[in-house]
Amino acid sequence: MEKKPFVTLEQIQEITKTYPTPFYLYDEKGIRENARKLFQAFSWNKGFKEYFAVKATPNPFILKILKEEGCGTDCSSMTELMMSEACGFSGSQIMFSSNDTPPAEFAFAAKLGAIINLDDFTHIQCLEDTLGYIPETISCRFNPGGTFQISNDIMDNPGEAKYGMTEEQITQAFSILKEKGAKYFGIHAFLASNTVTNEYYPVLAKTLFELAVRLKEKTGADIRFINLSGGVGIPYRPDQEPNDILAIGEGVRKVYEQVLVPAGMGDVSLCTELGRFMLGPYGCLVTKAIHEKHTYKEYIGVDACAVNLMRPAMYGAYHHITVAGKEDWPLDHKYDVTGSLCENNDKFAIDRMLPEIKMGDYLIIHDTGAHGFAMGYNYNGKLKSAELLLKEDGSVEMIRRAETPKDYFATFDFCDLLKKY
Repeated sequence: MEKKPFVTLEQIQEITKTYPTPFYLYDEKGIRENARKLFQAFSWNKGFKEYFAVKATPNPFILKILKEEGCGTDCSSMTELMMSEACGFSGSQIMFSSNDTPPAEFAFAAKLGAIINLDDFTHIQCLEDTLGYIPETISCRFNPGGTFQISNDIMDNPGEAKYGMTEEQITQAFSILKEKGAKYFGIHAFLASNTVTNEYYPVLAKTLFELAVRLKEKTGADIRFINLSGGVGIPYRPDQEPNDILAIGEGVRKVYEQVLVPAGMGDVSLCTELGRFMLGPYGCLVTKAIHEKHTYKEYIGVDACAVNLMRPAMYGAYHHITVAGKEDWPLDHKYDVTGSLCENNDKFAIDRMLPEIKMGDYLIIHDTGAHGFAMGYNYNGKLKSAELLLKEDGSVEMIRRAETPKDYFATFDFCDLLKKY
């Protein structure tokens, strides 16, 4: 798969007349088209709903685009709930899936009418103590334990994950919740991250559908929805084939008809809470080459750093890099592409073959639309960059301004020494 940027050198040169690098840029057209394709893939399921994982790209301008395309939000904190409310989401448009949850967050989620997804058995009592009641609609998170495999490939290790309940716990939870007034139930599970295979969702769906049948038989619970969560990934590397969401939707449909329909559960709605799949390919980090160093290796220093995108430093994650305007040049120079943090892991690429880079060249770091800006921080006193939206008509809108030193010092507002900033 060839990695082509959605922005050209000419566009970048025009953008930088107003907004200096580094900056995040999001592709509105790509976001909308992808959302529509997801809904097409699951159009066979009458109640299907995508709850976008706010943690992936917490920006109200992005959330409003997704709201217009029919999405809800998946929240895991108080501020994500607040942002959802501010963007006009309410009631069953919000799924609250958190863990180690403060009671005040349960209370706020309930105030918004959000669907609460309980991560742990002990949260039943916490929720009742906090609210004074159990909501009529409630969901519980399942963890099957062990390893999660597709064919002979181990995809992840749920048994080591802190999330979810055992089958014995979720069965007991449904019974207790029902006794305490819950009428409608949901099931949720997240078993593997960033899978690049069309088989993940169908295999996960089979696990959850079979669980749903058992829970209905044992507890009599009225199961209204099953949340397949996230985990459908994107191809960060050019040699990876992207997931085919239409094939994935068809795979889930087949399992639905094999397991749920014969059990008299053919009216169960499906949910997803995709983040990376929804936004990852439709965001990039644009940065400029500002320094070169020739020692034991060849280094290109850019004006972005791990503060702007920490995945390569934190995980050793691969992000493809295009040198704007040199897309067709030979990849005949080997570089480490680095930021300016006082940490040796502040590298966007190691031993990467790229075109010859000159100072002032713009580098486009691909697939940063999810878990990119959101994971930023302020180490070394570095400031977060602006976020920009490339609109469908070709214009550019700032959807988050760049931080300033005043922002960095804002929490010292009691300190006279820094008031001049």
